[in-house]
This record gives sequence, C-alpha cells and structure tokens, in this order.
Amino acid sequence: MSIEVKNLVKKFGDKTVIDNVSFKVNDKETLAIVGFSGSGKSTILKLICGLLEKDSGEIITSKGDIAMVFQYSALFDSLDVADNISFALRERRDLRKKYSEAQIKEIVAQKLELVGLKGIEKLYPSELSGGMQKRVSFARAIVTEPNSILYDEPTSGLDPISSTLIEDYIVRLKEETCAASIVVTHQMSTITRTADRVIMLYNGKIVFEGTPDEMLKQDNEYTKQFVTASLEGPMKMMEGKNDE
Repeated sequence: MSIEVKNLVKKFGDKTVIDNVSFKVNDKETLAIVGFSGSGKSTILKLICGLLEKDSGEIITSKGDIAMVFQYSALFDSLDVADNISFALRERRDLRKKYSEAQIKEIVAQKLELVGLKGIEKLYPSELSGGMQKRVSFARAIVTEPNSILYDEPTSGLDPISSTLIEDYIVRLKEETCAASIVVTHQMSTITRTADRVIMLYNGKIVFEGTPDEMLKQDNEYTKQFVTASLEGPMKMMEGKNDE
C-alpha cells in the first residue's frame, strides 16, 4: 500500500476543512479527488506531502519520495529546463553527492524524453507553452523516482487538446513508474481518462467513493449534481470561496 489515510482531520481556526477522511491508494493506481471549490481537495494533497500539518489521524506512505505536481507548474523562471528538472538532485542533502554531472545530464534527458520533450534542456519557462511547462513539471516531479505522485489540477488553464495530452502522460507515468497517484481535478475528462477510483468531498467529508463509471451513473445525489453541473442538489456553492 503506497498511500493510506486514516481518520484525517485538518482545521483552520474554527473551521474543519478535512473531517475524518479515510482512503487507500495502491501502487500503480490513480485516485481522483473531486468536489466543488472549498471542499478540501488540495488540502489533502498538502497534508500528504507535508506542506501542512494534520490535526489528527494517520498518513501512511511506502518508503521513498512523494512528488507533487503543482497547479501552475511552479517552474523557476530564472533556470533553464535542465536546471529546473535537476534542482532536487543538486540541492537535496541526500542526493547532491549521489550523481555526477554526466549522470544528471542523462537523467534529465531521460525524463524529458518520457514526457515527449526531448532536446529542450536549454530553453527557459518563458519560451514554453503552458502545456510544455506542465510536462516539464512532470519531468521534475519524477526525477527522484517517487513512489507516489500527487497532481493538483493538472489540466487547469489548458485548452482541450493540451488537456488530453496531459491526461495521457498522467496515465503513462503511472505505467512507467508504478507509482500510486492522486489527481485533484474538476474536469470530467481527467476523471474518466486517468482515474481507477474516485472520491468526492463535500464540506471536508467523503460523500461518494467508486469507479468513474459508477460516478457517471449518477445513482448518488452528490455525483448527479457534480456530473450535471447543476445548481440544484445537496452541495451549495459559497461565493468567493477558494479551494482549500
């Protein structure tokens, strides 16, 4: 079991954002976490990778790295593609003396080829399209051979064709790395193309868990509202509320 979350609770002040949430993600499996804005999806990713401290519960992960792919790529503008991808190999204390310069160059080339961007090592983020930046962030995430990969809204801001390409690479990276993957998304195509299982959050609680096909059947009042994008249903949107 690569990721197991047990009775997870996270509060911000008086507000409980994650309320007794439990789930498991196996190796070579992709779990999509969905829900309206403010449901706590991105907070779960931040708790798993250690960017936030939980209030209670357990997060159990297999030995090895957890990689995070951020919503807006989060590349360093002042570094070229090669230096962005190799940043962890050069800066992490446990890795900085592990590889020679020649080995780092080869690793970067391998990761770029894996995401379909062979030969762009010397380009800067400003010279890349949004979709290319996203794929460079994928290459950076897998440079440490992670056991788990977390994706926060990986297709946000992309056109439909670029979104399809990114979805294909999420599937490919799962197959290539055998990692346990979690994808936070609002996009139905991302859910159906990449996910093996889906959980839906509302007010910090899981209100649905099943396969994408089961979600599309709309047998659950929450999934029906989400799939049809209806204003009518048990989930109420709060104006001006950002995802947490």
